[in-house]
Amino acid sequence: MALTPVTPQTPAFTAGTAAAFGAFAGLFVGTAQGSGLMGIVLGAVILAILGAIAPMMAGKDKPVRWAVFFGFIAAGYAFGGIPAAVVGGIFGAFFGWLIFFVASGRYRESLAPYLTPGQVLWHYAFRVICGVIFIFLITPILVVMPLSFNSQDFFTFTPEMLQFKAEGYSLKHYRDFFTNDDWQNALRNSVTIAPVATVLSVGFGTLAAIGLSQPHVPFRRAIMAILISPMIVPLIISAAGMYFFYSRIGLQGTYLGVVLAHAALGIPFVIITVTATLVGFDRSLTRAAANMGANPVTTFFKVQMPLILPGVISGGLFAFITSFDEVVVVLFVGSAGQKTLPWQMFIGLREQISPTILAVATILVVVSIGLLATVEMLRRRSERLRGISPT
Repeated sequence: MALTPVTPQTPAFTAGTAAAFGAFAGLFVGTAQGSGLMGIVLGAVILAILGAIAPMMAGKDKPVRWAVFFGFIAAGYAFGGIPAAVVGGIFGAFFGWLIFFVASGRYRESLAPYLTPGQVLWHYAFRVICGVIFIFLITPILVVMPLSFNSQDFFTFTPEMLQFKAEGYSLKHYRDFFTNDDWQNALRNSVTIAPVATVLSVGFGTLAAIGLSQPHVPFRRAIMAILISPMIVPLIISAAGMYFFYSRIGLQGTYLGVVLAHAALGIPFVIITVTATLVGFDRSLTRAAANMGANPVTTFFKVQMPLILPGVISGGLFAFITSFDEVVVVLFVGSAGQKTLPWQMFIGLREQISPTILAVATILVVVSIGLLATVEMLRRRSERLRGISPT
């Protein structure tokens, strides 16, 4: 596909584009200062001026970008000290790159030459919208993590933290988590429940996915819908149903009851991931193994399992995360003896407002990120094994 040649843009176009971004950023800065309208106006004016100047500075973009970067840092420090200077540096680096990216016409460099201005606008608008949604979703996590290092027993940023003073930060909440008996008992319960539930989920879910992948199985769609229903049905309804069922058979309030409940919640994730892996599975391999004299068990472990293993492990990781983070079902099915980490966090919010929750949340976020990164690596490995993506 031919690429569009780079054509420098007019000062008016660059200024208008930069002003739109400046108004959007100014809305947040101005709101933080008490006047969102003033922020919009100042942001649009400042970026419009920079956008109008940029086309005239062709070949000198590097010194101008550095000047914009340090200028925003200085302005931020003057208005709000070190925290505002950090934010100003981020804005300065981005806007310094943006105005020259637009002014030089590089924004069309990787696009097809036949795209209309409206299509180009939507191409970048779609990415901006996705970025805004991502920031909206990730901001609560980014706020919780620094708050976990608060030296005070508050759920808000203290003046010392905002000024980046050392006395504003502490590891006291992490020490409380690792030394408090209630938190350690909850952690022990989670560590003993989640792995067992994961093993059950992987075993039953993998067998179900393999069975449902066979074309001769009757009512496959109905059975699949029933098996993945715990993922679809509201969790409170599943929890209430499990409570009434387990109370009748004597499993309510027992370790086995909680494990089975979490396994039921994790099975749908295993079924979905393993079924997706089986889509590209070459069934002639199992027939060839049978022709060579291998029994079904040997065929499964020697031929089928190595190829679907990434999907099995991915499903297992999702099942583990589901069990480790689940709180609603364990409140119905478990007892005080099965108080898990999320249950203890719920108590900390409802009864004693313990800031240790922030430290625990940060640890869980880090663990979840690591597990999800592992899932992504396994997904890519599975695609390479199935020939979907290049090595």
